[in-house]
Amino acid sequence: MSKIMKIVLLEANNLGEDMVFTPFFPLGEVKIYPSTLPEEMPERVRDADIIVANKLPMCESTLKEAENLKLICLTATGINNLDGEYLKKRGIRACNVAGYSTDAVAQHTFAMLFYVWEKLRFYDDYVKSGEYTKSEGFSYFKENFYELSGKTWGIIGMGAIGRKVADIAEAFGCRVICYSATGGTYRLSENRKQVDFETLLKESDILSVHAPLNEKTQGLMDMKAFEQMKKTAVLINAARGPIVDQEALYRALTEEMIAGAALDVLEKEPMAADNPLARIQDSKKLLITPHMAWAPVETRFRCRDEVVKNIQAFLAGEDRNRVY
Repeated sequence: MSKIMKIVLLEANNLGEDMVFTPFFPLGEVKIYPSTLPEEMPERVRDADIIVANKLPMCESTLKEAENLKLICLTATGINNLDGEYLKKRGIRACNVAGYSTDAVAQHTFAMLFYVWEKLRFYDDYVKSGEYTKSEGFSYFKENFYELSGKTWGIIGMGAIGRKVADIAEAFGCRVICYSATGGTYRLSENRKQVDFETLLKESDILSVHAPLNEKTQGLMDMKAFEQMKKTAVLINAARGPIVDQEALYRALTEEMIAGAALDVLEKEPMAADNPLARIQDSKKLLITPHMAWAPVETRFRCRDEVVKNIQAFLAGEDRNRVY
């Protein structure tokens, strides 16, 4: 393509204030916005050939005035913000980035698990309060915690992240079982077992969610699901917020249907002020982190580089990570 491409980055801050965008500059005329509201999109993308965005809705109401638009590049794996039918009708290509955060999300999954599983906030507060200096004994373990070895780790979504989590769980001595919400059959090593949803809920000591958001997974973890779980179980959601019904989780935690939960994602982000989970202040029972599992320094810069490669491939007439 000989024409100079107009490239608009709409949500630059989502990659971090320390991000460097110079790799985009040789690709065309680049305009960078730290953040963008949906109602600001039509004006900002009016002359764009290529859009780089994250969570903004890509649909007729936001893109109808972007007559030159040829490519949308997401700085994310999930594509539920794309109106695929509209993009196909317009002939607009779209690319995501996949695999760039597998290690990071698996790492954060275990960081969250141990915070709740071993009551780390409780014990950290005990020491920092000065109470440990007054102890008559060398050890203190008022709040019970347990070994991972021998426990059953259930996984919803056995993609790259789910498999990585399974590898680490097995290294700790866990038995791994998994469930596919779409009904697909996973290729598993002989020591892993695919089970139905009811079995997953009843047998899991730790249940972690690593599935995409779709019509099969939205609201999957509802009250009926929590009622079938072990009272000692811990839920981890490092996938998409709407997979877990937050009202149901609030009841499950406050009525002690399950022992704890750790979430990196919520139904609405940033967190809504009226989110019932905000009322749970007991860190032994609930941990919420602000959608950061994907975001170590290395991962964010890798994401940027993957988007640059997607644009380079498009300019060379090639498809790379194309979803539409």
